[in-house]
Amino acid sequence: MRCPFCRHGDTKVIDSRGTQEESIRRRRECLDCSRRFTTYERIEEAPLKVLKRDGRVVPFDRGALRAGLEKAVYKRPVSSEQVDAVIDRIEKEVYDNYERTIPSVEIGELVMAALRDLDQVAYVRFASVYSNFNDVSDFAAVAGTIQRTDGAESSEPKQPVHEPVS
Repeated sequence: MRCPFCRHGDTKVIDSRGTQEESIRRRRECLDCSRRFTTYERIEEAPLKVLKRDGRVVPFDRGALRAGLEKAVYKRPVSSEQVDAVIDRIEKEVYDNYERTIPSVEIGELVMAALRDLDQVAYVRFASVYSNFNDVSDFAAVAGTIQRTDGAESSEPKQPVHEPVS
């Protein structure tokens, strides 16, 4: 492992432990500059390919998934831990249910389902890019589905905040 600070090639492992995301966290120390850093090791599985809408086939990229999620949750009350949890959940589902190739549409649907539960504004942001909204009516349609779903979860009718004055 190369030191990220001085680029020296020899390091020693100080601590090693498993994480919940099926990776190994290692605390390392450079043998040249004595600085410490953390690495995460993941098992490399058979590379999964993503079939894009235009017909291209590209490798599954966890970084691309993160970039899309981070754009959607920008300036929203969503922590990086929540984003990491969504990415881990989607990646696990993708690797559990697909062997070689997954259509990008399937990944988009997984992201939209996760964002719908996490943050509705982020959901609409992502949906606007993913679904290629053309005008305001597309936004209104998505907002309407969110409102109908939220209203359907509660069997009690919503009461007005203020009673009318007679």
